[in-house]
Formats: sequence, structure tokens, C-alpha cells
Amino acid sequence: MFAALRFRNFRLLWLGLIVSFTGSFMQQAAILWHVSLLVGPDQKGLALGLVGLVRAGPIIAFSMVAGVAADVFDRRRLMLATQLGGALIAAMLAALAFRGGHSVWPIYVLAALASSVGAFDPPARHSMVPMLVPRSQLANAVSLNSAMIQTSSVLGPALGGLLIAHRSVGWAYVVNSISFLFVVGALLLMRDVPAVDRSGPHARDAFSVGAARDGLRFVFRQPIIRSTMLLDFFATFFASAMALLPIFAQDVLHVGARGYGVLASAPAAGAALTTLVLLPVMHRIRRQGPVLIWAVGAYGLATVVFGLSVSFWLTFVCLALSGASDAVSMIIRNVARQMETPDAIRGRMTGVNMVFFQGGPQLGELEAGAVAQWIGPRASVVTGGIGCMLATAIVALLTPELRRYTAWQETPAGAPPVAVAAPKAADEQP
Repeated sequence: MFAALRFRNFRLLWLGLIVSFTGSFMQQAAILWHVSLLVGPDQKGLALGLVGLVRAGPIIAFSMVAGVAADVFDRRRLMLATQLGGALIAAMLAALAFRGGHSVWPIYVLAALASSVGAFDPPARHSMVPMLVPRSQLANAVSLNSAMIQTSSVLGPALGGLLIAHRSVGWAYVVNSISFLFVVGALLLMRDVPAVDRSGPHARDAFSVGAARDGLRFVFRQPIIRSTMLLDFFATFFASAMALLPIFAQDVLHVGARGYGVLASAPAAGAALTTLVLLPVMHRIRRQGPVLIWAVGAYGLATVVFGLSVSFWLTFVCLALSGASDAVSMIIRNVARQMETPDAIRGRMTGVNMVFFQGGPQLGELEAGAVAQWIGPRASVVTGGIGCMLATAIVALLTPELRRYTAWQETPAGAPPVAVAAPKAADEQP
């Protein structure tokens, strides 16, 4: 289950990130709560949706630049810069919260700034993982990273809710600022990190428009990578119900800050448990394409039931089930992308992917907020879940390669996994 943690550099990064991600998820929940306290009841839906918009803009603007940077520059130094920048912005949010104020615009500005700095982190971080473990342990490393993120997703909102309830929202920002320093320490303690493999047709040693164009061309010519990114985007765009969770906690379920923290951690609780179950059996899942499609469809269905629920515990279960199904699809998507992407272009692939896996949820928060303002929060969540299921069905129908896909074949112990796809049908042969 924990084979990849035997490698010192990966273990250091993993331990630092579990602390940092806990703080980051705490801050995400705190920002939504902070905004909800500063606007009137009739403006909450749109105000919360705007948080997604200000986060999505920098991701879309800088994703390709960040991807090229991760393939051209030293990935460890790039991560050091993003972690220190994130710590500084979290400290500024804390200062803003402690000072008080009645305007939400400074929060939007700092959230956008944090998103701008954070846009440079995923390409460098995701591209570093295959450099820290052998290929035979890559699937395990990806699964462990997923478990780490989901565990942080549980701890972050829950601890954030407790801090907000017993202290103030500013303390959530303070804790997040400190958490970034754990990754900084891990990066400084690493030894003998290999250089980027710059062999092959995708290698670039200059920061250029051509390098970005190569990344786009690579992604959209690979049906598996392209279809998994589309699934990621449309699912999270239509089913981004978490942005409306403060409204459900305050006005539908009447559970306050403590209940909000529990509900906010429910998706990650389901995802963390599912990931732990998958760790020892992931290699046994043979038809991963169909499993991915059904998992995303289940995510949409759980969102629909969440929107219809007026019970705290039913809402908690639905959110946990949405997290569980998302964990299954996340692991399959990430393993497939990493195994089918050469090292020299991993940063750019991740940069393109950022538009989908981060831009989708953030734009989805705006869509959910706008629809909630128009027809109400419950209707917004229900229609979003239905949209997610319809989008999943369309992507699956249009991508036969995804319906037949297996990420790797069973290999002898210690042998590297081999990326394969199911044979083409006779009428699809070149």
C-alpha cells in the first residue's frame, strides 16, 4: 500500500504536502465563509459564485505559462517560489480579517492573487512525482498523493470550521500561511533530485510560444488524455455544489459554522476512505475506462440527491458518496495521463489540464451561484448534477477509445507497468 513512501525524496514531499494542503483547504472554506458574512442574504449566491470566477481567471491565464515553466526551469525551485508566495498571501488575508471591514473586494483581490501564484504549483509538483519514484511505483505514488489530498480535504474544512467557530476566520488564514513552510522545508531537504529528461521530440530548453503550442498539440491529439480532461471539466462545471454549501448550512439545514465544517469535509472523507481501499487493489482494475465513466456519472447522481435533501445526515452521505466516486475517477485519470506523457512535456500537459480540473470547478462555482440567484440554491444543485450526467454520457459516446481503455496490464512483481489501450475495432485500423 505504501511502497512509494520508501523513497526518501517522495516521502519528504508527501509529508510536507499533507500539512500544506490541509491549510489550503482550510483557507478555501474560510474564504467562502468570510464572504458569506459580508453580504446580504439576497446576495449570497452570486457573491459566493464570484469567488470561483476570481480564482478561475488566473488559472486560465497562467496555466500554459506555468506548464512551460515546469518543463524549462528547475521544478524544485519553481515549487519553492510558489510555496513562499502562497504563505505571504495567506498572511495578508489574515491581516485583512483581523483588521475587520465590510467590503468583499479585498478578499476577491487576494483570492485572485493566491490563484495566480498557485497556478505555477501543479505543473511543477505533478511533473516532479515521476522523477522521485521508479516507473514501477508510479501508480502507487499517484494513489498515495490522492489519499494525501483527500485526507487534507477532510482535515482542512473541519479544522477551519472549528477555528472559525471558536476563534475567528483570521486564524484559519494564519494556520494556512504556516503550513506552506512545511513544503519549503521538504524541498530543501531533498537530495539528488534528477534533472528533467529533455530527450525526445517534445523537449524544450527555452521559454517560448512554440513550447506552449507543442503542449496543446500533444494533449488534443491524445484521445485518452483529451477525453479525461473533458470529463473532468464538464463534471465539475455542472456539479460544483460546494460553493453553495454555506447557504445550505445557514439557510436550509440551519447547522451553523460547526455543521458547515463537517459538511465541507464530507466529500473528502468519502474520497479518503475510497482511496485507502483502492491502494492495494488498484492494479487489479482491468477495464479502467468504463470504471471512470461510471464513477463520474455517480458523482452527478450524488449531487442531484444532495440538492433534494433537507436532512443533515442525508446531505453528509451524498457529499461523501460524491467524494468517493470522484476519488475513483481522479486516480484513474491521473495514472493514465502520467503514464502516457513523456517526462519532457509533463509540465505542459499538466498546464493544459489545469484549465480543466481547476478552471472547471471555479467556473462551475460561478455558474452554480448565478443559477442559485435565479431559481434558488436547491434547484441549482439538482440541475447541475443532471448536467454532469448528460455531459458524461456525451463524452463517453464520442470517445470509443475511453470506453475500451485499460491504463496498464498486470505485470510481474517489481516490473514496470506498461501503458496499453484495448485493440482497435477492425473498421478503426489505420
